[in-house]
Amino acid sequence: MTFLKNDSLQNIVEKISLESFNKEFKHSAKFNKRLRTTGGRYNLATHDIEINPRMLTEHNEKILYGVIKHELCHYHLHLSNRKFQHKDRDFKDLLTAVDGLRFAPASKLLISYTYVCCNCQQVYIRKRKIDLKKYVCSKCHGKLKLQND
Repeated sequence: MTFLKNDSLQNIVEKISLESFNKEFKHSAKFNKRLRTTGGRYNLATHDIEINPRMLTEHNEKILYGVIKHELCHYHLHLSNRKFQHKDRDFKDLLTAVDGLRFAPASKLLISYTYVCCNCQQVYIRKRKIDLKKYVCSKCHGKLKLQND
């Protein structure tokens, strides 16, 4: 099951909702490839759930199911007028009870670049490449070089 379609995801979400929460999932679930830094998203206005397809392509079914359970916790708590934010005790307790993931694993797409100052050896880690002609060390104003990992 390396790649699923939205209708398959809908069936999985409905099944997990019934098995883990004993409640029906009555809205839509779909993959959203624009999600980059999160495993999934629950939409408060439409009650739909969107899942990052990388949770399945880069990880496994267990991770995908954990992310789905996480989003279903938001869904069911919100619809029952209970506290549904990450910081809330209701959310944390329900997430633990259904064995959902608190955090989604980082995507392999989020590559970081390590730069080192040639003078003072200060290390900088950035998500994006920087122009080495434009930026210098913030401590000693020395030249930076990209460290190959």
